[in-house]
Amino acid sequence: MTAHDYDLFVIGGGSGGVRCARIAAGHGARVAVAEERFWGGTCVNVGCVPKKIMVNAAEYGQWIEDAAAFGWQVSKGAHDWSVLKAARDAEVARLSGIYGRMLQGAGVTTFDARATFLDAHTLDVGGQRVTAGRIVIATGGRATRPDIPGAELGLMSDDLFTLEALPKRVAVVGAGYIGLEFACLLRGLGAEVEVIFRGDLPLRGFDRDLRADVMEAMTAQGITMTAGTKPTRISEMEDCKLVTLSTDYTREVDAVFFCTGRIPNVQGLGLEAAGIALDQRGAIPVDEDHATGAKHIFAIGDVTDRLNLTPMATAVGHALADTLFGNNPRKASYDNVPTAVFTSPPIGTVGLTEEQAAASGPVDVYVTRFTPMRHTISKREGRKTLMKLLVDQASQRVVGAHMLGEDAAEIMQGIGIAVAMGATKADFDRTIGIHPTAAEEFVTLRTRTRVAGVPEAPAHGYAAE
Repeated sequence: MTAHDYDLFVIGGGSGGVRCARIAAGHGARVAVAEERFWGGTCVNVGCVPKKIMVNAAEYGQWIEDAAAFGWQVSKGAHDWSVLKAARDAEVARLSGIYGRMLQGAGVTTFDARATFLDAHTLDVGGQRVTAGRIVIATGGRATRPDIPGAELGLMSDDLFTLEALPKRVAVVGAGYIGLEFACLLRGLGAEVEVIFRGDLPLRGFDRDLRADVMEAMTAQGITMTAGTKPTRISEMEDCKLVTLSTDYTREVDAVFFCTGRIPNVQGLGLEAAGIALDQRGAIPVDEDHATGAKHIFAIGDVTDRLNLTPMATAVGHALADTLFGNNPRKASYDNVPTAVFTSPPIGTVGLTEEQAAASGPVDVYVTRFTPMRHTISKREGRKTLMKLLVDQASQRVVGAHMLGEDAAEIMQGIGIAVAMGATKADFDRTIGIHPTAAEEFVTLRTRTRVAGVPEAPAHGYAAE
């Protein structure tokens, strides 16, 4: 057997790659990781972490406005972008540094360099030739611009975190989770925002009730939601950008953010030298063990374009390391993965949408909408809460749970445990609620709203108490 420099070489120092490397090293493997841009990947540096800090900043402005209704005499001054930027960037630098130190502490060799395949076992790493018995590709995804004239004048999602000042008038192109989050936080910090998207509702792929309610909530806070169109040209004006839409209308703005999707980050890897072909989406195809066509080469995370979430990549990386080098071969499940969208208000969701659940047979649908206690006092527009449970009629298992409302992400983490465990509606019903909270509504839903998945379903009925 040929001796290699490393038992495992990981290409990509994001969350999935770092976890895979650390766990493999803990099992005694000789491991190296190459990262050419920044340790911690997109999530830590230009994604989840800095975005959530900016979401927090926007929330403070809203709370100041709410305070008077509770008797606080507080005046809302101007927001200082430079203070937020400095605090955000310092936290990002701290977390990124932790990733490098964690690898070093685990005995992993790190390379601040690009890794390119020379053959199926050999890599060029910043000019150094290394070999490995197994290789994991964990290079994530990257944002893309639409193919229209003037696209270079628009900003990508990464660019939000390099801005020196808040643009006053913003067009956000695309209504996926990144576009909606950017729209809400920029609006909360004081910008005028318009979201431009092709569909009739935002958040394609999410539950339709969530999609309709978040659009209503965003409109209520002053965000213009322009559906059924797309930009065809961006032009540079003397003091602004001119966006021309497919409906022939134009918009004058200070900044255009393209949030129209991300693609697998495979450029420059030299995959052809390793005998790895891409699929039609430009992703690396893998089997159920995350092996590529070359069975000693694996791919995890967004580069596979399966379920592009940081915790999913981390879970897969951990499971793969255990399988390859530990005594507990296992797989991370892609089913019932809870996730959140940090809009204002936020979304939390786990399991199937109503449309997906109904495709498999009759589903009992429970829906409630209400004004949370804080906003019965504040009277802030658009602060309704939506909660929804989907119950498979045959098994009475809860197969989907969805929420739009304050603390949705925190609440959904616990609901996710129940759904992943296969909890039934009766399990939810016999759980005592914590009062007074919004979360208790998930365990007090008794009146069925409708049945989906059967023709001429009755409009109302009652679940077993």
